[in-house]
Amino acid sequence: METKIVKLSLMFLVALATSTEASKYQFQKPKETDMVFYMQDWETTTNPTVFPIAGIPNKRWQVTSFGTVMAIDDKLTVAIERNSSQFGRAHGIYVNSALDGADLHLLMSFVFTNKRYNGSTLEIQGSDRFYQKYREVSVVSGTGIFRLARGFATLETVYLDIPKSNAIIRWNVTVFHY
Repeated sequence: METKIVKLSLMFLVALATSTEASKYQFQKPKETDMVFYMQDWETTTNPTVFPIAGIPNKRWQVTSFGTVMAIDDKLTVAIERNSSQFGRAHGIYVNSALDGADLHLLMSFVFTNKRYNGSTLEIQGSDRFYQKYREVSVVSGTGIFRLARGFATLETVYLDIPKSNAIIRWNVTVFHY
C-alpha cells in the first residue's frame, strides 16, 4: 500500500511539473515571424550538399525515382546566388514517396546561423510536389526563439536542373512562436 502511495505521489508531481511548464505559455500571445531565404540543393558539384542514401535495388537512385531517400546538408542563403550570405543550414532527408516520382516527403531541420536567429531551429515536414511552381509544407516545431513554433512555408523552385539533381528553392516562412 505504501509503495502505491509513493508511486501515485511521484506521478502527481511529474504531471504537475509538466502542466506548470506548458501553462506559462497559456496566456501569452504568440509572436509572428516572417522570413524569406533560399535553399541551395546541389548534388553534382565539387561540394555536394545532397546525396542519395537509399533506394529501390537495381534502379537508379535519383530525386525523381520513387523510393529514393536523399540526405541533405543544404546551405540557406539570403539571396538566390550560391555565394550570398549564409542564413543557416537545412539538415535532414527527403524521400520520393510517389509512384509517379513527382512528390517528395520532406523531414528537415533549419539550423539558423545568422546573427538574429543563431542557434534556433525550425522543424519542417510535408509533401513537396516539386513540379508545381508553389507548394506548402508545415512548420511543426522549433527551438530557441522558435520554441513551440507552428506555421507554414511556401516553396518556389527558382532554379531546377533535374538531370544533375541541382535546385534552388525560395522559402517564404511564417512562424508563430512564444
